[in-house]
Amino acid sequence: MKIETLLPLGKVDPGLRASEQPLNIDAIGTDASLVEALGYDRLVVEETKDDPFVLMTLAARTTTTLGLGTSVAIAFPRAPALTAMSAWTLQKLSRGRFCLGLGPQVKGHIQRRYGLEWQPPGPWMRDYIGAVRAIWDCWQNGTRLAYESQHYNLNLMVPLFNPGPIMHPRIPIMVAAVGEKMCQTSGEIADGVRAHPVCTPKYIKQVMLPAVRTGAARSGRSLDDFEVALKPLIATAGNAETLAVRVRDARARIAFYASTAAYRPAFEAHGLGDLATELNLLSKQQKWEEMPTLISDEVLHEFVTIATYDEIGNKLIERYENVITSLEFSIEVTSEEDRIRLGDLVKQLHAAA
Repeated sequence: MKIETLLPLGKVDPGLRASEQPLNIDAIGTDASLVEALGYDRLVVEETKDDPFVLMTLAARTTTTLGLGTSVAIAFPRAPALTAMSAWTLQKLSRGRFCLGLGPQVKGHIQRRYGLEWQPPGPWMRDYIGAVRAIWDCWQNGTRLAYESQHYNLNLMVPLFNPGPIMHPRIPIMVAAVGEKMCQTSGEIADGVRAHPVCTPKYIKQVMLPAVRTGAARSGRSLDDFEVALKPLIATAGNAETLAVRVRDARARIAFYASTAAYRPAFEAHGLGDLATELNLLSKQQKWEEMPTLISDEVLHEFVTIATYDEIGNKLIERYENVITSLEFSIEVTSEEDRIRLGDLVKQLHAAA
């Protein structure tokens, strides 16, 4: 297996994301064209305030070579047949440029936002991906749909609902993960793993990748083309004054992530279990303003790459080369100067590969 010698920063993904406000739907096509012109390998979008499949459809219409993907589309609330159809349609539209990224979501959201019964996510995701691929195989090769697992029993596919074969039926599937069980599932059945931003190089190398290898050994598969993608936590700006604001925001983000039980393993790996417990208690008490004060500079720099624009490229290369294969990175583009700067950064990160 070549997973220990992964190419450094082999792909660069900008990642469209919504923070406090929804994305500007009308600008998606224009933004995607800019991303393609800047030399990115792939544009990804996470599922927060907009349907990621719709956003990628808009991006597909204005690009020709740019890879497209859902960094995280929430799997379990969607029936496998619905996800299979969305991905199949996008793969047709983009002429083979789509990558399906799936995420399990945490227990509270599954139960209280989606109204589903919680089940162990590792086995559930394994069955989910198996079901999606069985449906694709039925459509592409005319095989009888007969998929049976703990979570799904699928055996009906009539001509009316069968879109038939497409020119590029190989659709990669990435799985968002933090814990060892989901990493094992990724290694066993998926084409790659998308680490959460709290996953540091140490955590990826010492916890995630060994778990991926365990999963791959379970199914007897090669990891030669396995992808390890990450949207790292970054604080960057054009000057020191603005950078200080970004650092403040990053400190708050780390405090929030540390308070979330699902991300606790990444903090425990750095001996920060007690900090995570304390922050979790403060979050339950709604003491959000107090939480960032507990994030020391040492903890901050452990999880966040901090530098001005002229230094951030080197910092990212130093931190992540030979750890991941795909890096999601962008800076705000509001002028021609910004566009040139971002294009140069993309070239710098590519050159490191």
